[in-house]
Amino acid sequence: MAYTLSVTSLNNQVKSLLESTFLHVSVEGEVSRPTYHSSGHLYFTLKDADSSISCVMFKGNTKMLKFQVEEGMAVVVHGAISVFSPRGTYQINCTSMEPSGSGALALAYEQLKTKLQAKGYFACDRKKSIPKFVKHIALVTSGTGAALQDMLRVATKRWPLVKITLLDTLVQGEGAKFSIASNIALADTLGVDVIIVGRGGGSIEDLWAFNEEIVADTLFTCKTPTVSAVGHEIDTVISDFVADLRAPTPSAAMEMILPDQSEMLYAIDTMMERYTHIFGRLIRSKEESLGHLKQMFAKRSIDEKLSLWRNEIGILKRQYDGKIELMLREKFRHIALLNEQINFQTKHNLSKKEQLLASYTIAFTSKEPSRELKECYAQVVKEGKKIALEKIEVGNEFELQTASVIIKAKAYEKNVL
Repeated sequence: MAYTLSVTSLNNQVKSLLESTFLHVSVEGEVSRPTYHSSGHLYFTLKDADSSISCVMFKGNTKMLKFQVEEGMAVVVHGAISVFSPRGTYQINCTSMEPSGSGALALAYEQLKTKLQAKGYFACDRKKSIPKFVKHIALVTSGTGAALQDMLRVATKRWPLVKITLLDTLVQGEGAKFSIASNIALADTLGVDVIIVGRGGGSIEDLWAFNEEIVADTLFTCKTPTVSAVGHEIDTVISDFVADLRAPTPSAAMEMILPDQSEMLYAIDTMMERYTHIFGRLIRSKEESLGHLKQMFAKRSIDEKLSLWRNEIGILKRQYDGKIELMLREKFRHIALLNEQINFQTKHNLSKKEQLLASYTIAFTSKEPSRELKECYAQVVKEGKKIALEKIEVGNEFELQTASVIIKAKAYEKNVL
């Protein structure tokens, strides 16, 4: 006589047999009806051409997935068989999952890239320009990595005046994405000119923190210009697309944003030589004009000298004063801008150039015609007001005034030349 079982007993024996036999299974199939529950659990059906089986992935394991599970996706799930005795049904409790035929990370990368591109994160018209002269850089990188030393070495060589603030950051492993995102946000409040986010090379797993959506979101909302400098030239991460500038390596980032001090010094020397030539030519022109004036003044009366002085100085003033002032102001503005950028090693050379320029200025000033003219004429004052000598009539009383003498006079005769 056959042994009779109750439904519950049978289901319990099936549960015991299946769960002890299929503790670790890997099953390949196509995802159908995936549902992300509000609890964080993922429910779906795994099927092939002839069969299907229910699957569940609980919240803790779902959070570890690098990609979004979608309808029709071919995957391999890993887990254990679980039997629900009251209904006699069973399912796979999935502990992990990866796409069939391609890596989970590669799929996650493409999914996030497509998503962010659709949101406009990579648009060229939203990217900020890197300042021409960078004075302060924030580095979001590991304080112990080789990438930091490479960047510091290049910065010291190219532009030692730059200020660098390091935000020591976890760039690999659990928590790295949060460390990177929070330090980018912190750097954005420091008032720096540029933020460099980077690390040295590694595997896709090592670099994965820079492919996380939270890092992309923080870069996108950053108000400070950003540079992504992750891995080697062949490595491309999501942060490269979102940042305002992508550098192939961390050291290349410094080369791209910092000027070369040798080139700047050469440019300054070239500009100083040009200004010296311009000022020298200007001084020689003034000297020639002064010589002509001296010759003319020596042959003419005081009245002629005064009249000639007014005419010639007026012409010279109109020709030169406005142009010289504008040129000097513009040129010195450029010189001042460049002087702020050079290091302490160039100050001695610039001082010599400034002394040379000062000597030219003194030479020019000492030969101004106004210095000599002030010593050989007096102003005419009638009834307390300055008046041209030509307007004095016979019989008028007037005064001749210099800086130190006042002479009262009266016109007895007037001859017009």
